[in-house]
Amino acid sequence: MELLHELLPAARTIALFVNPGNPNAHVYVLETRAAADALGLHVEVLTVGTEGDLEPAFRIIVQQRADALLVIADPFFIAWRKQITALAARCATPAIYPIRYFADVGGLISYGADDNELNQQMWTYVGRILQGTKPADLPIQQSTRVVLLINVKTAKDLGLTISPSLLARADEVLE
Repeated sequence: MELLHELLPAARTIALFVNPGNPNAHVYVLETRAAADALGLHVEVLTVGTEGDLEPAFRIIVQQRADALLVIADPFFIAWRKQITALAARCATPAIYPIRYFADVGGLISYGADDNELNQQMWTYVGRILQGTKPADLPIQQSTRVVLLINVKTAKDLGLTISPSLLARADEVLE
């Protein structure tokens, strides 16, 4: 939320995509609203759980004049990332996404867990399981590093100027 606020200081309404089938959806909404409240922003929650929900959700974003979109981490959104980023571009909606896969296909900004670290953890688990460790005996691990990617081509297409301080904090800038 802070990244969107820094990118778009005049923004007042942020659309939030939430998959109603995600058991953590309510937590994402509460946390996002708390972050938005701290910045004086309004969150418009849009439930998107099927492919058929995508275009209507973007119509609502345009109708409600939401200034930006925040997409939470969810397998559905990751699977439909190409369509989501294409619709965001078509509607000229700046958006921030949870993982780099979105920025790789044209998304404006991604901010989330380091894929390399997650893959390393996954393969370590696979190795331990193949050596006989029961999955239930493995500790729960979480990424300790987040990565900020900025797609400057998308920013240019949206007519946005990325501040030098935001670019300097980026782990990667996609041209």
